[in-house]
Amino acid sequence: MQNFYTCINLAVHWAFPTKRLDPPSQTATLLLKDTTQRRNDMKRVAAYIRVSTEKQSTDSQLVAIKDAIQRSDDVLVQVYEDHAISGGKCRKDRPALDSMLKDAGARKFDKVIVWDITRLGRSLSDLITTLNELQKSNVDLQFIHNDLDTSTAGGRMLFSIFGAIGEFERNLTKERVKSGIANARAKGVRLGRPTNCNPQTKATVLELRSKGMSIRKICSLLSIGVAKYYEYAREQELIAA
Repeated sequence: MQNFYTCINLAVHWAFPTKRLDPPSQTATLLLKDTTQRRNDMKRVAAYIRVSTEKQSTDSQLVAIKDAIQRSDDVLVQVYEDHAISGGKCRKDRPALDSMLKDAGARKFDKVIVWDITRLGRSLSDLITTLNELQKSNVDLQFIHNDLDTSTAGGRMLFSIFGAIGEFERNLTKERVKSGIANARAKGVRLGRPTNCNPQTKATVLELRSKGMSIRKICSLLSIGVAKYYEYAREQELIAA
């Protein structure tokens, strides 16, 4: 850098003998480096706000989020708001949440800030799913009221614990379902959709078949599948043989 200014000074001195271009001071250089570093550290932040009823307002949530962003010297790039939508609804029923996760995948921001964990969801499994979506996109998540932030070591550890609890909850639910099915079968309960395939249906199929009605008409009239029709037909052929 010093050689550069020496060359400039020589050129200026040749053109204007009374002029001299001095290099920037050390203080100015440090200020320039500090400003550049701050810009590099600045994160693009998205805010997610939600209320469950029409009478509620998201204003207080947004004010708290903006204050947090201002204190961290980050920049707010987008606000996603689900108004009068329950936290118990899934992603497809919450347009702002869905849009936020899509934009996170497109890396339109570096961090999502939410006022409270209940604003993002009331189901542990849904919260873990959302967190995993953000982590796959390398986007951090912060809850102001709960003092949780995945950009910190403590926040990451706590969310890992949540993930383990969510996995345990899913496995426990699977075991309960399997146990319930086995218990029902042991008691002779018929599982699956209700069916109209009974001896009377079978007799009607064979009668209509003998009268020359087409397979399609028989199946449509009795609301049975083609496979069931052929099953009855094979049984009749075996009996006749």
